[in-house]
Amino acid sequence: MPANNNDRIERVAVVAAAKNGAIGKDGWMPWHLPEDLKRFKALTLGKPMIMGRVTFEAIGKPLPKRTTIVVTRDTGWSFDHENVRVCHDIESAITLADEIAAQDNVNEVIIAGGAQIYKIALPFTTRYELTEVHDDIDGDAFLEPLPADKWQETARETIVNPDGPDYSFVTLTRQS
Repeated sequence: MPANNNDRIERVAVVAAAKNGAIGKDGWMPWHLPEDLKRFKALTLGKPMIMGRVTFEAIGKPLPKRTTIVVTRDTGWSFDHENVRVCHDIESAITLADEIAAQDNVNEVIIAGGAQIYKIALPFTTRYELTEVHDDIDGDAFLEPLPADKWQETARETIVNPDGPDYSFVTLTRQS
């Protein structure tokens, strides 16, 4: 059910990835980009977020002003917090996130990682908010390349970073 009468709920993957697809190393991001973290917060605040258990545990706590839906195959795993829900498959997580978005009158659901969640949520994802890190980075978690014929770049802002790799904020929209 859409959040606003004629608006459909967008499912937005928010991710930072290096040129070689690396998105993580040893359970965390393999770079320090404060502007990317600010962008993540701006894009996700007030919206339901879907993430895997490993990503949730790496963050270590629920993020404020967001409902987090943790996807895990471990049926015994739980987390006691009013803003954390647990689902055991991506379909039920998407359904729950859509319901929460409609309830909260927002028209976006955030897909927040990790690599397996981005992969299994891809058929449901309508937009990517990608931070392209302009370097090959050593990692152990990778974002699979998006099929170029199904995604169109609709916005790009490149940042010259004096303290590390340059990067770009890129919006990709699914083509029908």
